[in-house]
Order: sequence, then structure tokens, then C-alpha cells
Amino acid sequence: MTVTVRRPGHTVGGAPFALPHLDVLESEAVHIFREVAGEFERPVILFSGGKDSIVMLHLALKAFAPAPLPFALLHVDTGHNFPEVIAYRDRVVAQHGLRLHVASVQEFIDRGELRERPDGTRNPLQTVPLLSAIETQRFDAVFGGGRRDEEKARAKERVFSLRDEFGGWDPRRQRPELWQLYNGRHAPGEHVRVFPLSNWTELDVWQYIGREKIDIPEIYFAHEREVFARDGMWLAPGEWGGPKDGERTDRRLVRYRTVGDMSCTGAVDSDAATVEQIIAEIAASRLTERGATRADDKLSEAAMEDRKREGYF
Repeated sequence: MTVTVRRPGHTVGGAPFALPHLDVLESEAVHIFREVAGEFERPVILFSGGKDSIVMLHLALKAFAPAPLPFALLHVDTGHNFPEVIAYRDRVVAQHGLRLHVASVQEFIDRGELRERPDGTRNPLQTVPLLSAIETQRFDAVFGGGRRDEEKARAKERVFSLRDEFGGWDPRRQRPELWQLYNGRHAPGEHVRVFPLSNWTELDVWQYIGREKIDIPEIYFAHEREVFARDGMWLAPGEWGGPKDGERTDRRLVRYRTVGDMSCTGAVDSDAATVEQIIAEIAASRLTERGATRADDKLSEAAMEDRKREGYF
């Protein structure tokens, strides 16, 4: 896909100048990063080691090169993360000399400020440590890797999403963003979530990873793994509470389309072992990545929107 920009007298080989689709998305994201750098005092990038946050970090580094990245990273650590992803996170931080803040769900549980859920999942428990880190570190803009194609609540969100003094999101307070004019105005105690990948799709992300030759965790490629079936998904065994009695583990060739808390992130059967094979697989898929692999989004029709109202990503 190409986007044609018509200007009088501007032609290439007699045809109107055409900017490739990925270049349009990259240019938009770079503009957003630079806009935030000029408009806010203490931005931070949410970084999980997942593919969207990896692409977001790549774009941020490109936006300010050759200068160092002017933002720190923030990871909300559930304590049930995939080891491969945590290893990747630490490697990238060391490689680029980045500042990393870690908000630990386990520490909040140990202090009695959070309580384990009966189902063992800690994804919904991330909100409190996230909001605490934002308040403690006085972050006024928080970059997230959310995309509008992921889920209907995220489809409602603007690129600059205002959050109230409690970190909550109100769809009625969304601001118009005509002509890529972003309004970062906020009252003391409020902050803004910023989504540079809003207009990207899962396929765009993988095509960009392929074009830029971005290193990603091996968990995204097909590999043999011990899994068990629950609620129509292949989940990884772990201390979080799986498998239960009657749930049998099986060794299968799988990969992950998205990564998060091990208790609610499912693998998919796949033999896609290269970026090119993953692109072909996604192009043929009719299920969104979250719809196919995230149990926490299946709790109710409005599960994601309810969490966002409470301060979730």
C-alpha cells in the first residue's frame, strides 16, 4: 500500500511522488515522539519487551538519533513474565544505556497493598503499581504501545489520551485531533497517555520489524514448548497456578502473538520460524492477537474498557 502526496511539479519518473505506507506510519510516530519531548517535562516509555513496545522504542531512538533517548523506560513487572522477555528487556537496556524503572506487582502484594486473585492472573493487578510509579516519579506523559486494531476500547482512544488525577480514562473527555494537532494540556495531578502506534496494525508492526531488521525475543517464533489447554488456549505451566488437576501438559510447536502475564497469555499452534513466515500467517488470520491469545480480555464484553477507566494501559 502507498499513500500518494500530490504537489504541483513534484514527480518521480513522471508519476506523482508516493510515500510507502510504512514510511507514513514511521513519520507520524517520530513526529509524536518529538511533539511530546517539546510539550511535556517528564515523559516515560512503557516497555514490556513485547513487540509493540520494542517497535515503539526503535522509533523513539530513531526520532532523537544521534542524541541519547531523552526518556526513561517503565516496566510494570507482574512477577509472572516469560523469562525470555525479561532477558531481552535487560539486554536492550544495557545495549542502549537506557534508564529503567520497574514497578513490581510482587512488592505491592508483599506489602499487603494488593491481593492475589483466585484465578492466579496478575494482569489486572498492574494498574496500582503503574499509577504509583507515575505519581512517585511525576511522569506527565506515558507512552504506550496500544494500537486501535487490537480491541474495541483501544479503538476509541486518541493518540493523546487524557487521564484524570486518579489515572482513569473517560471516553467523554477525548479531544479532537484534526490535522495531527495534539493537545497535551492537563491539570496538576493529571497526565496524558500517548500512543504513537495508534494507526498501526499487527501486520504493519511485523512488516516494519522485517524491514528494519529489529531484534525480538525468540518467544515470537515457532518453537517446541510445554503447554496445557484451558479455555480454548495453550497456556504455559507456572507458579501462578497451572496446570490444575485434570489439565495435562503437552509438548507442542507454538509461538506467541503477544506477550504479557503467563497466566493469561496463550500460545498459538504455528510453524512460523521467520519474520516472513509470521507476516504470511498474520495476513491470512481472521482473529486479532488479543482475541486469540488473551484470557483477561474474555472476562466480559467490556473487560478492557473497564480496566482503562481504572487506569490500565
